[in-house]
Amino acid sequence: MNAFTQIAQPQWFLIQTKPRQEARAEEHLLRQQFQCYRPEQPANAARKGSDQALFPGYLFIRMAAHDNWYPIRSTRGVARVVAFGAAPCPVPDALIEQIRQRLAQPCQPVAFVQGEAVKVKAGGSELQAIFLCDDGDERAVILLTLLQRQQRVVLPKQQLERLVAHAC
Repeated sequence: MNAFTQIAQPQWFLIQTKPRQEARAEEHLLRQQFQCYRPEQPANAARKGSDQALFPGYLFIRMAAHDNWYPIRSTRGVARVVAFGAAPCPVPDALIEQIRQRLAQPCQPVAFVQGEAVKVKAGGSELQAIFLCDDGDERAVILLTLLQRQQRVVLPKQQLERLVAHAC
C-alpha cells in the first residue's frame, strides 16, 4: 500500500462539541451520512440515571483526510475539529476498538477494602466512615464517629459509597 492509498482510507478523527451538545452534534452528523462514535458508559447502581459520555464534549467521526470538512464545521453542536497545527490528527482504529471492547465488558463492582474511607448515604444525610469488614453478602461493618465516639455499625452495603470512585 503506497502513501496516497493510506491517506485516502477513512480514519477516525476527534470532534469537539459545544458544551453538553454531544448528542445534538452526533444526530446532525449522522443526518449528513457521516459515521460517528460517541462512547458512553452505561448507567449502573452507582450512577443512577441515563448513560454518561465517556469523553464529555467530544465525539469521533470517520472519514478520509481528503473529504470535505466544511459541512462538519458548520454542523449544529460542533465547536471544532481537533487538530494539531493546520491538519486534523487521526485517531488509530485500534484505540477506537479498545474503547468499544472495554465498554462492552460488564463493570464488576470492586469490593470495599478494610480501612477504606466510605460515605454513608441514609436518611438524606451523608456521613463519612471507615469500612471495617463484610458481614455477609449484603451487609458491612463500618466505624462511624457519633457524638465524639467511634461506634461499630452494621448496615446494608447499598447504603455505602466510595469517597474516591474506582474506574472499571
